[in-house]
Amino acid sequence: MNTKELSLQHLIRKPKVASENPPLLLMLHGYGSDEKDLFSFAEELPDELFVVSVKAPYAMQPYGNAWYAIHWDNQEGKFSDDEQAKESREKIVDFIDEAVEAYQLDAKNVTLLGFSQGSILSYAVALSYPNKVKNIVALSGYINEGILKPGFEKNDFSNLAFYCSHGSVDQVIPVEWARKTKPVLDTLNIENSYSEFPVGHGVAPQNFFELREWLKKRI
Repeated sequence: MNTKELSLQHLIRKPKVASENPPLLLMLHGYGSDEKDLFSFAEELPDELFVVSVKAPYAMQPYGNAWYAIHWDNQEGKFSDDEQAKESREKIVDFIDEAVEAYQLDAKNVTLLGFSQGSILSYAVALSYPNKVKNIVALSGYINEGILKPGFEKNDFSNLAFYCSHGSVDQVIPVEWARKTKPVLDTLNIENSYSEFPVGHGVAPQNFFELREWLKKRI
């Protein structure tokens, strides 16, 4: 599956259409899942893409992985370990460079596709390091400003585009949190679209078809 030893475990789907430096699509799974989860989408994604699905660094018991801890017993509700999240943000940035070099990919055409925790990290990577990515598909997540690099507002976001979506009856991440993302991205003058679907914490088929069409126009 993965043919090279990089810093994070991963699965790959090589492009179905050969090119000298293919565009990279990096998949970041959610809390308690693993690299196989989103990879089930890989065969249905645009043929030009070199798809890499990454395993988050923190193992959970009895199974699954996380990008950072969530303290469910916190008095104020769910509490994210923002320091761990920042560490994972940096690991992802480093991994992008590793993957581009190892697989000879186009460093100027990198897409992040994240679900839940992976979506939250995708926002953090893109807003903190907009020179590293081009497209962001943020599914069932939100912007956690506590894990963005200080002064991120001064970055050049002219190359970025976001596709954001959420389930209108999401029982894990409230849809109200997701609805705050578009105003933030609009304020930063970042190209973005936001869609809601009548599902819980998951990706509806029509959601997938819409994001795939969005991607086809931008890779």
